[in-house]
Formats: sequence, C-alpha cells, structure tokens
Amino acid sequence: MKNRILKTVLLGACTVVAASASYGLIPYKNSQDPKSLEQERLISSKVNQYTNYIAPAQPEIAFSEDMEHTVKSGENLSTIFSTLNLSREDLHKIIHSNPTGKQFADMLPGQDVTATVNAEGELEQLTYAKNPFQTLVATRHEGGFDVKLFSKKIDHQISSAKATIHSSLFEDGVKAGLSEKIILKLADIFAWDIDFALNLRDGDEFTVVYEKLSVDGKEFDTGDILSLEFINQDKTYTAVRFADNQGHTGYYTPEGNSLRKAFLQNPMDFAKISSHFNLHRKHPILNTIRAHKGVDYSASIGTPVKTTGDGKIVFHGVKNGYGNVVEIEHGQKYSTLYAHLSKFKSGHKVGSTVKQGDVIGYVGKTGLATGPHLHYEFRIGGKHVNPVTAKVPRTLPMDKAVLAKFKAQTQPLMAELQKAKGDSVLAKQ
Repeated sequence: MKNRILKTVLLGACTVVAASASYGLIPYKNSQDPKSLEQERLISSKVNQYTNYIAPAQPEIAFSEDMEHTVKSGENLSTIFSTLNLSREDLHKIIHSNPTGKQFADMLPGQDVTATVNAEGELEQLTYAKNPFQTLVATRHEGGFDVKLFSKKIDHQISSAKATIHSSLFEDGVKAGLSEKIILKLADIFAWDIDFALNLRDGDEFTVVYEKLSVDGKEFDTGDILSLEFINQDKTYTAVRFADNQGHTGYYTPEGNSLRKAFLQNPMDFAKISSHFNLHRKHPILNTIRAHKGVDYSASIGTPVKTTGDGKIVFHGVKNGYGNVVEIEHGQKYSTLYAHLSKFKSGHKVGSTVKQGDVIGYVGKTGLATGPHLHYEFRIGGKHVNPVTAKVPRTLPMDKAVLAKFKAQTQPLMAELQKAKGDSVLAKQ
C-alpha cells in the first residue's frame, strides 16, 4: 500500500514538473495562484514523508601539509625543527623513540627532510632521505613516534676502464670516465710503490675493474676497486682486493703479498716536488749553503697533509724556521717530520697515536718559506735520508691457509682484469 501511495505521489510530482516546464513558455505573471502554491507544498511534504530520505553526512577531509627542507652545512635536526616551527618535545620523542631514532642526529648537507603536519600544525610524520637507498621515517602513534629505516636493494655491477697517461693521473682518469672517488682510491692502492707526483711518465697506462652501484636501475655511486694494473716506466704493478678471515680488506699482488708498506711514498695526494733532498743546497732565503734534509712538496694552502706511517706524535708546535711542525716516531728506528703547516688537525697533541694516512695538518708557509709548501723529512736511526729513495719494509706475507682462500676468492677478479685489458685492445683495433 505504501509503495502504491509513493508511486502516485511521484507520478503527481512528475506531472507538476512537466507542467511547470510547459508553463515556462508562457509569459511570467507577477502573481501566482494560491491554490497552485498550496498544491506544490503538499506534494513536497508527501515525497519527504514516504521516501524517508536523509542526506548522508559528508566525511571530514583530513588536512595535511608536506614541508620540505634541504639540509644546509652546519644544520642539525634541532635547527631544522626551529626553522619549520616544529615542537622540540616531538624532536626529543623522535631521537629517543628507539635506537634507529638516533640516526636522525646525523644529517648530511644536501639531503632532504620532509615534515608532514596536520591542520593544527602538529607533526604527523618526519621523513629523511639518508642516501639514495636508505630512508628514515618517524610516524606519530599513541603520543610518541615509531621510527623505522627503510632500505632499497643495491645492485652491484662490474665495470672497467683503461687509460693512458698524457697529462696527469687525475685528468686522464676523468677522460676515461672514472669518478674522482675511484681515481683517489687507485692512487691510495699504489701509494706504497708509485710516487704519482714524481714518477709518472707520458705513456704510462692503467686498467681498473670496479663496482658501479645502482638503485631502481639508476646509478648513484661507485663501489670498491676489485682489481687493477698500472704500468709505470715499463714496470707493471698489479693489485687485487681480498677480505681475510677477520673481515679486514686490503690489496695484494696476485701472489698474495700485501701492497701495504710501513710508509707511504707521498704525504699528500697529487703534490709536486719543488725541491729535492740535497745536503749542499743554497737556501732560497738565507742565501747560504745549507743542507736541505728533506723534500719540499708544492701545494696550495690548506691541502691536507697525511702521516706516511703508523706512529706517535713526539713534537707538535712551532720550531724555528720550520714554522708549525709535527714530528712522529715510528717505532725505535724511524721518524718523520712535517713542516711549514698553516694549521694542525684538531684532536692531535704530543703523545697522540696516528695511523698511516691520517691527516695531521694542512699546507702553509709558516717559518722561513718563500711560498706555500710542505717540507717533509725522513730519518732512519736518527740519520736524515732521502724520502724518495729510502728503502722501507713491507708487512708480513699471509700464511698458507689464508693463501688458499685468497687464490679462490681473487681468481674471478683477475679474470675480469684480463678481460678488461682484452676489451680495450679490441676497441682500439
């Protein structure tokens, strides 16, 4: 019965609508028939009565805003929160939420931070892209924050390059398509055998096999050098990467001998010798015959100076015409001296132990110096010797058990090196 009444009412309503449409063609009258108005009111009330139609409530749309910020040099999470006007209480909760939360304290310049806030300006989520494959995410929940580290899979691809030296290791390496990072690693690997400041010759060449790292099909960095060969003045040097049973990684000859010596050939990267070891040299300032008991390396002010061997600092300060000086003892037999420094590396003092390759200071022109350079001395048993020609010991060879593992692990890497040399030869034909 109810349905029949509804149909009748709806039919009547449709009739009125149709009639209204027809009446629209008739000129408008200033007054309307009171009976017609009453009829429309009754129809409208009947439709509402029998349909029981209630308009659904519109859902509230949650408002959120993403505030993006690129980390600048000298900034940390605290300064970023102040810049974005975020709660310091939330900052404390994020850092102390779990061990992963502490990673927010180590932010690098150039990386991106995104803060998602609600309509009241309250932080809901904080996202920090640590690198192309790791992202830190802090999400608000139950009055605190849950922090997680999300990682993408890194693809390691083997690549190779070959170059001939015509100008410098750096320039020719870049021309061969190598990154600055790989070129510096190459120089470090052969730092005990090749003086790249003095001994390179036009026509020297090298072949290097290394890793390219990519995420989601996009290359973002280079990895380790796996194997390489350098021909310097017709002498061939070969190195291959190997990780021993303790997880220590180093570079060795194909026979299993470590390339690491007790001392580096050069205390700086890519520096040039401006004055050689000479016990009868005429001093450029004093204009008298005065022994030059070391080697001078020309470089711009501020260039990092590295200790050439493990040892202990025995002098750290100003010494007469040498200016700012660091002197290091390497056991009972050897010692080195680094002079004319512009400043010292912070954290070092007399008695500090240093490892080979540690930065101890920066190139300057303090003391009696005509221009910025490093004066480097090498002593054996207290006697000054020429650092360029001094014979220094190598580290001990590996035992037989480790040697067997070495052969098995490095054979594929040496095969890749041979393949890279062959491919470059074919490419030239």
